[in-house]
Amino acid sequence: MKAFYEQDANLDFLKNKTIAVIGYGSQGHAHAQNLRDSGLNVIVGQRSGGANYALAKEHGFAPMSAAEAAAAADVIMILLPDQYQAKVYQEEVEPNLKPGAALAFAHGFNIHYGYIKPSEDHPVFMVAPKGPGHIVRREYVNGRGVPVVVAVEQDPRGDAWALTLAYAKALGALRAGAIKTTFTEETETDL
Repeated sequence: MKAFYEQDANLDFLKNKTIAVIGYGSQGHAHAQNLRDSGLNVIVGQRSGGANYALAKEHGFAPMSAAEAAAAADVIMILLPDQYQAKVYQEEVEPNLKPGAALAFAHGFNIHYGYIKPSEDHPVFMVAPKGPGHIVRREYVNGRGVPVVVAVEQDPRGDAWALTLAYAKALGALRAGAIKTTFTEETETDL
């Protein structure tokens, strides 16, 4: 079993990138705020009109459509419920992806079962907290972190692990530790 901690990651891999968090629900609010508080450039993709849209605005973000967020981002973390991810990916994210933009997930379901199939030029990674978003946020604010499992599915440029660990560090997770896994293992053990 391979474990990673703060000294294993370098935030510089994300410093000049725009990170889009798609979905401002249970995990989304924690990821967006923690990454922003770690000094990264974060935008939020959240459909207008709902409570999560209002919450994102209340937290100081300017939420936009998933399509707009995808078009502006170098790293896209998709944090919608599993049953909506493929539709939003196909209709809004995929048509607007920058060449080589990284795609990230907090659960392996849609990649493992092939509902989302990114082209080979996109890094694909996972940072999956082992706790609900409100605890991920609370622990970060208190100077601690919630452990995560991390995985890389596609690594076309050879930098996917650096991006994964930088993301996990910005989330606060490497304060507690990350365990290396695969999309397959994470999905099947979670189900």
